[in-house]
Amino acid sequence: MTRALVLTIIGKDQPGLVEALAELITKHQGYWDESRMARLAGHFAGVVQIHLQEEQADGLIAAFSTLEDRGLSVNVVDSDWSLAVIDHRDSLRLELVGQDRPGIMREISHDLAVLGVSMQELRTVIESAPMSGERLFHVEAELVPPAKVNFEQIRTALEKLADDMVVDITLKPNK
Repeated sequence: MTRALVLTIIGKDQPGLVEALAELITKHQGYWDESRMARLAGHFAGVVQIHLQEEQADGLIAAFSTLEDRGLSVNVVDSDWSLAVIDHRDSLRLELVGQDRPGIMREISHDLAVLGVSMQELRTVIESAPMSGERLFHVEAELVPPAKVNFEQIRTALEKLADDMVVDITLKPNK
C-alpha cells in the first residue's frame, strides 16, 4: 500500500541540504513528487510531497532525525494519497506589483477567500523600483477557483482591488 507524506523543512542554509534529504528519501525507496523550496533570510525552507510503500514510511520518518546534525528540522504529516496528484490545468495565474505597505497580503488573500478561491502556490518578493528606489511588492500566485466561481468574477474582484490599492494586477488562465 502507498503512503503519501508532506514534509516541511527548515534550517540554516548551507550547500547539500537538498541532497541529504533526497538521499534519505531514495534510501527508503520513496518518490519525490512536488516541492517548493526557498532561501529566506539565511535559512533554507521547503515543503516536499513524497510517496513510498507503507512498510518503508516509519523507517524514513525515523531517519529524518539524522538531518538534525546538519541543522535541518523536518516535520512530517500524512497526506491523502488520492489528492497527491494536482491538476494545474484549471488554475489561474495572478501577478501583482505595487508599492509595499502593511496589510497588502491581507487584502489580497481576503478578497480571494471571500470568493472561495484557494492559493495553490504563492511567491512574494520585495524589489527596489528602478528610478525611485521605493519598495515594490511582487506577488505571483497560482489560484484555484471553486466550481461556482468563474474567471470574470475573480477578474472583476481583483480589478476593484487593484484600483483601491493602486497596484497592477494580471490574471490569466494557467494553461
